[in-house]
Amino acid sequence: MTTGSTGSTFPKWQLALLIGAPVAIGLGYLYWRKSADQGGDKLTKKKLADLKDKTISLDGDSSETNKQQQDAKPLTGRELAQQHKNKGNAHFRVGKYDLAISEYDAAIEHCPTYEATDRATYYQNRAAAFEQLQNWSAVIKDCTNAIECNPSYTKALVRRAKAYEQQQDLPKALEDITAACIVDRFQNKTTLVTADRILRELGQQHGKEAMSEKKEIYPSKQFLRSYFSSFNNDPIQKLVVASSEPKGFIKAKLMFDKGEYEKIVAACTEEIESSESESEYKLEALLLRGTFYNLISNYDSAKQDLDAVINLETADKQLRSNALIKRASLAMQTEPESPGECFKYFTKAEEIDDSNGDIFHHRGQVYILMDRMDDAIVDFERAYKLCPTSGIIATHLCYASYRSAVQNRQDESAIARIKKRFNEIVEQYADCVECYSILAQVLTEEQKFDEADSCFVKALGVEPDNAQIYVHRGLLQLQWKGDIDEGVKLIKKAIQIDGKCEFAYETLGTIEVQRGNLVEAIKLFETAIELSRTEMSLVHLFSLKDAAVAQLNVAKNMGLSINSFQPNF
Repeated sequence: MTTGSTGSTFPKWQLALLIGAPVAIGLGYLYWRKSADQGGDKLTKKKLADLKDKTISLDGDSSETNKQQQDAKPLTGRELAQQHKNKGNAHFRVGKYDLAISEYDAAIEHCPTYEATDRATYYQNRAAAFEQLQNWSAVIKDCTNAIECNPSYTKALVRRAKAYEQQQDLPKALEDITAACIVDRFQNKTTLVTADRILRELGQQHGKEAMSEKKEIYPSKQFLRSYFSSFNNDPIQKLVVASSEPKGFIKAKLMFDKGEYEKIVAACTEEIESSESESEYKLEALLLRGTFYNLISNYDSAKQDLDAVINLETADKQLRSNALIKRASLAMQTEPESPGECFKYFTKAEEIDDSNGDIFHHRGQVYILMDRMDDAIVDFERAYKLCPTSGIIATHLCYASYRSAVQNRQDESAIARIKKRFNEIVEQYADCVECYSILAQVLTEEQKFDEADSCFVKALGVEPDNAQIYVHRGLLQLQWKGDIDEGVKLIKKAIQIDGKCEFAYETLGTIEVQRGNLVEAIKLFETAIELSRTEMSLVHLFSLKDAAVAQLNVAKNMGLSINSFQPNF
């Protein structure tokens, strides 16, 4: 289990929406200019205050008597339509929605076709009445008619989005709410919150669907090296085997040591399926196969293998505690809404082998992800006492201490002591990439960009094929110098080095959104989705893709060219 790769302090759903805002604001401004003379919402603050239910707004409401009515002259055309609309509004306010609909029917019937703004109002008001009756198909039809009369009618867009959401047509709901945000120039907080919710719902739907159809894909060798380096007491890594005719688990272990990962599962299966008399390393094979099943997202098979090791009480405690740590990781990946499951496995591992520092190190990382820094510090301290030569644990302990000090607003002297410890760690563990990269994140937060860049350069000196470092350094160029070309160059370098670096594709996709290259951004998000291993990650990536797709579709509907917009960083 490793800490989050993006290092973003924004909630991921908000990030998905925010990355599209600059482009969408540009689109919305032009569209707003284009359609300003077509009319918009007629609802004034005074009229809104007159409504009995302020959460349901009707347009063109008026209690004043028409001059023609005072003169008792027969009404025709627009005046008659307005009279029916006013009666409809009166019925609506007292909850007589069927009667209100009948009056709006009459208003639409009598309103001249060239009075597009009035007709839009009547359709929208009738849609509001249908909404109260939960007749969602009728709501969609009337809102569509209102939007055809007045394309910048945000109230109709928002109401139709709600109706689409009720019908579980989330892509259309997202398009409508995105259009409303654009027309409102992202100034309406209520609309933004609705967009955020729909985006989250759609991302979750797509993430679940994609996870159920997920194909097995091996992470890059660099990722696997990084993963296994987070274990100081892995019994498989420590095991020494030798054979003149390697087969089964021994063959798997030799391939593991050489970094030849893709045939390990088959070799372990050979060991597991051999007869009991021939199988010397069946439990080790189950643990190693379960580990790789987890890494290639075959979670059901991973659970079966790891549970087989965990449930055998006579098994070596190091094997069982290692399996429990990985089972905890699996629970966090597959059941993020139930963290208790994850901690249950850590607790059992501690009961079996409390001398295993990996338990506390990995649980500490979960606490960091949950923003429980004090708990993380306690676990990292225990882990470091048990593994005093680990630079990664020392760095994570220092980082948790730094975050806790900042959150609790400790005095500058306390923070200075922690930063001094950071410098001691990078000197003590000069070959530990994690030390440099985490210190670089801290320095970036403090806007000490030149020092942060120096840390990334040193990290690449230790591990020149670490694609994640290139991505972080590319992002730093954007934040520090606003140098888009250099940032993109570094991120593309990461993809050259590691074509399976999900983080690189995601980050480059967000940059292309900012540059207005939505078609390219969508392709990049799709590649990241193919490489993603967890449902949490898939939900996030689909939120980014769905936001870009919605903006692209809305822009096409508006008849505007996205590529004409300048980047906004």
